[in-house]
Amino acid sequence: MIILRLLNSLVTNYFTFWIIGFSIFTYLYPDPFRKLIYIIPLALGVIMFGMGITLSGQDFKRVLLRPLDIAIGFSLQYGFMPLAGFVLSNIFGLKPLLAAGVVLVGSCPGGTASNVITFLARGDVALSVMLTSVSTIVSPVLTPLFTYIYAGQ
Repeated sequence: MIILRLLNSLVTNYFTFWIIGFSIFTYLYPDPFRKLIYIIPLALGVIMFGMGITLSGQDFKRVLLRPLDIAIGFSLQYGFMPLAGFVLSNIFGLKPLLAAGVVLVGSCPGGTASNVITFLARGDVALSVMLTSVSTIVSPVLTPLFTYIYAGQ
């Protein structure tokens, strides 16, 4: 039991370093990891399930009683992020195609990674999941709209 707590502590407290270390390692030695691409959907499913079992209906009820938090998160996702992509593309003088990609990424909804980081940071996972859900539902309309507005494509 003590070993599991220590291992958990090492993983969660130094998560940023693990990510940077593994990123560098896979960049330098990509071949062994190319064979693992089929595992990604399964891994995402396991991650989402693992986070899901930590939540209850009361967690989501608590979040729904705070509509201002959802509105602020939604506004930042679809107000600030595409605009930030546009502004940064102009500041760095990106070529039009690359700038369109940056704006597109800024216009996309959040995903599993943001929920995992919220979980590891001991944040409000229910709020993160709710924001991901809401932004994903409206993304078929808002992602192309903001990409067209800011990237003209």
